[in-house]
Amino acid sequence: MNKIVNFDNAATTKMSEATLQTMMSFLQNEYGNPSSIYSIGRNAKSAVENARSAVAKAIGAQPDEIYFTSGGTESANWAIKATVELRKNKGKHIITSTIEHPAVLKTVKYLEKNGCEVTYLSVDEYGQISQSELKSSIRSDTILIAVMSANNEIGTVLPTSEIGAIAKKNDVFFYTDAVQAVGHIPVDVKEMNVDLLSFSGHKLGSAKGVGVLFVRKGIKLPPLLHGGGQERGSRAGTENAACIVSLAAALEEAMPRLPLTRITQMRDRLIRELLKIPRSRLTGDPVNRLPGIASFVFECIEGESMLLLLDQCGICASSGSACTSGSLDPSHVLLAIGLPHEIAHGSLRLSLCDDNTDEEVGYVLEKLPEIVEKLRAMSPLWNV
Repeated sequence: MNKIVNFDNAATTKMSEATLQTMMSFLQNEYGNPSSIYSIGRNAKSAVENARSAVAKAIGAQPDEIYFTSGGTESANWAIKATVELRKNKGKHIITSTIEHPAVLKTVKYLEKNGCEVTYLSVDEYGQISQSELKSSIRSDTILIAVMSANNEIGTVLPTSEIGAIAKKNDVFFYTDAVQAVGHIPVDVKEMNVDLLSFSGHKLGSAKGVGVLFVRKGIKLPPLLHGGGQERGSRAGTENAACIVSLAAALEEAMPRLPLTRITQMRDRLIRELLKIPRSRLTGDPVNRLPGIASFVFECIEGESMLLLLDQCGICASSGSACTSGSLDPSHVLLAIGLPHEIAHGSLRLSLCDDNTDEEVGYVLEKLPEIVEKLRAMSPLWNV
């Protein structure tokens, strides 16, 4: 197989031709500033508002509950830091989990250094939190629960509706990072009982550099960025109209595909066949998992070596999350689910999208066992 086989779609996705063309029209023709009153500015403003309505429809929200940002990281920072400011008279206690994305974990650690108290919920071997632990962690000064909808490394889907119901009962805001969920599984902000929800366009087929923060009606979240009056005075900075329309176009392509039955079937084939490799194991929840993520650890192997040999075969994959792939430390997610350091180092995440084919799955199943065997033959630990 001569072409690149991309099995790292949880890191980023390719834009479709239709989405690209929608975006290009706003880069080349309708390039006006949405705050300008002349025609190309008004056209850009209208496109942004149409996109806002499309995004709202996709997640069961109202258009005035949608705010456009530069991506998931900005949205997470805004949701968490602004909640601390908004609810400072109630308290400074935050609850989160040990498997959150660094955009959440590093934000709460920053706040922890600046006067907040943070409770980190443990997870079981599948990456699921304990709802009883969550309930017992809530205090009178708890202001925010921040638990992701689905984990980016192991694919576990968490029970957001139940978490949101617990938060609501205790007058605690619930924020969920839905970066890996939107466009991949059904997301409805009302059913999920969320106050704040974020996602990023490039994880579902749009351009990079655009994201969303849903803010439930009635919450007046303080700005994270100060400046002009864009986004109804809540998020300063000229709207990135071209990327915003690409996000709406990508969502309108993604939503009719749900549920992702064909992708789930390819994922299950990968899991079934790769678990035949000796001393391999699936990571994440075997049932409640994202359709496109198959994640493993292989004993006595370094994940980085696996990725390099896969790359030589034209296969793109990940060892842990894209945001931590430059680190020599094991994934914090894999350590949180109880894997020892030496096994956590041998992780592999294969993440699929609608462009992937059964032929590509077969190619990975042909090459990966050979790579594992080759690396183990060189490992001094394999036959110990």
